[in-house]
Amino acid sequence: MENIAEISALVKLLDDPDEEVYQHVEKKLLEYGGEVIHYLENAWEQSFDGLMQERIENIVHQIQFKTVKEDLSLWYLSGAFDLMQGALIINRYQYPDLDEQKVINQIEEIKRDIWLGLQYEMSSVEKVKLINHVLYQQYGFGGNTKNHHDPQNSYLNQVLESKKGNQISLAIIYSTLAQKLDLPVYGINLPQHFILGYIDDSKQEGSEYGVLFYINAFNRGNIFGKHDVDQFLRQLNLEALPEYYKPCSNTDIIRRVIRNLISAYENAGATEKVAELNELQNILAEKQS
Repeated sequence: MENIAEISALVKLLDDPDEEVYQHVEKKLLEYGGEVIHYLENAWEQSFDGLMQERIENIVHQIQFKTVKEDLSLWYLSGAFDLMQGALIINRYQYPDLDEQKVINQIEEIKRDIWLGLQYEMSSVEKVKLINHVLYQQYGFGGNTKNHHDPQNSYLNQVLESKKGNQISLAIIYSTLAQKLDLPVYGINLPQHFILGYIDDSKQEGSEYGVLFYINAFNRGNIFGKHDVDQFLRQLNLEALPEYYKPCSNTDIIRRVIRNLISAYENAGATEKVAELNELQNILAEKQS
């Protein structure tokens, strides 16, 4: 009970014009963490004071951002096994109050529609064409070519709503669906492009890096071969390094999502967001072996 009394007293002091008083109040409220958000949001709704509302927004954001950093660090240090979980943590940066179960349900619904069409005797290419049919024709997903730099292209909930995304968000949705259906489709970190590879474990020893064929999730699931990747790298005057042909880690994928967001917010001149996203980027750069 005494916590509630102290929190209420602190919240009442948020409109104090004395900057020193405010800094003391802010520090105390931040120490409480997530449990004060409810009180702060109530105070925001009841206040008509612009300064107080701004201060509340700032404190709530700081608490929520700290949680995102902790969640991302835990995901990374636990082995980064679940790509969708990593993407949802990044989503929390912009949408801290998002109903994540809704996102998971949307993915499950698409998965179910693909599963209904899957047949055991289908070839790998036929299975991918089925995913393409459901994802791009039935559901209407596609690359956001008109507004490629919009940060919303990187947030899963927005991509699932608008059906428009960038290369990496569409690839995350695509590979998540495939893997849920036991199809070995994984992300491949090409420079200036992000693609997917359909992996055949029995070929892992060969020179093809275990990839049967490549998939472009941004371009309606277009299927292509290694020679197309060779040609793309030649156009960029880049050496054909093995990492441009074989699956990358989930950490690499989430790092690239953050890089895209940094670039989008730099374009928009949102310097505070750029600074915070750099902090998230640094979490994934730490403790690398």
